[in-house]
Amino acid sequence: MFNKILIANRGEIACRVAATAKRLGIGSVAVYSDADAKAKHVAVCDEAVHVGGSAAGESYLRIERIIDAALKTGAQAIHPGYGFLSENEDFARACDKAGLVFIGPPVEAISAMGSKAAAKALMQSASVPLVPGYHGDDQDPALLQKEADRIGYPVLLKASAGGGGKGMRVVEKSADFAAALVSCKREAASSFGNDRVLIEKYLLRPRHVEVQVFADKHGGAVYLFDRDCSVQRRHQKVLEEAPAPGLTGEVRRAMGEAAVAAARAVNYVGAGTVEFIMTHDGQFYFMEMNTRLQVEHPVTEMVTRLDLVEWQLKVAAGEPLPLTQQELKVEGHAIEARIYAENPSRGFLPSTGTLKHLRLPQAVEFTLEDNVRIDSGVREGDTITPFYDPMIAKLIVHGRDRADALARMARALRECEVVGPHTNVEFLQRIVASEPFSQGDLDTGLIERHHDTLFAPSTVPQKQALALACAALLTREGGEAHGNSPWDALSHWRMAGGYAQDLNWRAIDTDETLQAVFTRDSTQGNAEGKRLELLGENLRFDWSHADEPHTFSVLLDETLIKGRVFIDGDVFHVFYQGASLAFEWQNLMAHAADAEHEGRLTAPMPGKIIAVLVETGASVEKGAPLLVMEAMKMEHTIVAPTTGTVGEILFSVGDQVADGAQLLTMEASRA
Repeated sequence: MFNKILIANRGEIACRVAATAKRLGIGSVAVYSDADAKAKHVAVCDEAVHVGGSAAGESYLRIERIIDAALKTGAQAIHPGYGFLSENEDFARACDKAGLVFIGPPVEAISAMGSKAAAKALMQSASVPLVPGYHGDDQDPALLQKEADRIGYPVLLKASAGGGGKGMRVVEKSADFAAALVSCKREAASSFGNDRVLIEKYLLRPRHVEVQVFADKHGGAVYLFDRDCSVQRRHQKVLEEAPAPGLTGEVRRAMGEAAVAAARAVNYVGAGTVEFIMTHDGQFYFMEMNTRLQVEHPVTEMVTRLDLVEWQLKVAAGEPLPLTQQELKVEGHAIEARIYAENPSRGFLPSTGTLKHLRLPQAVEFTLEDNVRIDSGVREGDTITPFYDPMIAKLIVHGRDRADALARMARALRECEVVGPHTNVEFLQRIVASEPFSQGDLDTGLIERHHDTLFAPSTVPQKQALALACAALLTREGGEAHGNSPWDALSHWRMAGGYAQDLNWRAIDTDETLQAVFTRDSTQGNAEGKRLELLGENLRFDWSHADEPHTFSVLLDETLIKGRVFIDGDVFHVFYQGASLAFEWQNLMAHAADAEHEGRLTAPMPGKIIAVLVETGASVEKGAPLLVMEAMKMEHTIVAPTTGTVGEILFSVGDQVADGAQLLTMEASRA
């Protein structure tokens, strides 16, 4: 076994690999960029080496710097994690040339599976089922159009060297093909340095089911069962679970054996994931093989109670697989939710900013034994930057069956609290509680098909949340919750009689103005004399501040409610029964926000301008594309909010723009 390894990655996967290395007594070396100098993965590793600038291309993708860091620190092997260089054959080859063990498959296997088109041909020769499509070398646009027409719409355009949802487009009809091809090739070239695409028949309501495989250097190969990863947005997974619900034993075994056949076809070694697309009648087709560990590997670990990183290290060190196929078994059910800094209501745009408050469920990091697990690469006070994937944490639960796991996930999500960037936590709660997911009616279009339900106007308990905000404000401003002594009440104390205090609020999410009036009659008892006029109701009102930070209990008439309030300046973030609401206290020092300028179009997030599609003075219709931004490896098209004339274009192709920056101006047409 190795004495020291270098982890050529960042974030939660680097922390996860380091945890296994520490348990096994193996030294770990982190690498970090300028933006990650104080990152969690740097802190948890035994050593750390700076490898360059904040952008991945200046640091984590610099092969020579990674190799040099490993050699200088005396590491014997490099674990690539996932993403970045994990499926880069040049990197694997460079490790071998430098005398370092690459903790992953052979170069030839990476090469064979790195091209989706070549992989499809190889799988066909190995009798692995394939979706009808075109995987040829000829990339002439006219030929590609002809092939798409032959296959029949809808078709799926996919970057041949891609993954993670990048460089993918669903084309519904022939007339849309040419524009989709240009966009797909551009994103593929930007993300992977290769604009080659393949075309596949787009199956309606398919499931995405994948199989975890492992192989050693002694001819051993096994499958560690299946995972369902159907719940996706933008072709990227949101919720994963193991085992995949609803599969018959026959289908499960056939899919596992097909995955092992795929691995054997390329003389695979190490951990790999064979991804299948499946119809509801049980037919499955090979999509691709990811020659690395997957983001969702923890659900497999939870149901097998096996540490897959430990298996990776043992296999890379030349040991045989720890267990045979007959010895492997599944215990219970596991579900993983990816908690992202993103805004679901704005098309899941990534959100940046400092994690001012971060409270996750009581869980054990990287455990195999507990029922709730957290894999995270950030801590409270860290910043989600535009340079990398905006994941905050992976929340994984294990139950005795799927129903038990669903209940644990719902409870755990209600305990998540994040202040800073937008998150998808409440959206995840809605999916988990939705009928199709809870009933196991899964397919890759679940989110789009149930859009109206999943994105319905929020029915959060505003009255209770606002009462908790009032309690927190009164505690902060006047000490009311600390006792009956006048010396504890730092404001509004009277020798006799009572007083009234206006508490004016602005709801952050809706920009709605809300008013509450707190009154206290000191001639009455402490509790009896307090009332709150709130949202048209006059209620008896009392509260207490628990010893636990941010925790309040509030009495509204005869109803006792409990919640948590995190205060950030004059903004009060309330967490109550799984809902998150923010209210800004309108004190005398508050200033009104500047009104938006008519015709102003702004950047939805930090990024780079990659295409300007109009000229100054151009007349455009509402919805017409104006320019294209690239941010976090995704393209975002800025469209005209109304019919009008383009004014000044403020940025050029290649320019970096900040979140909220004005990109161009428009003058709306007058009716």
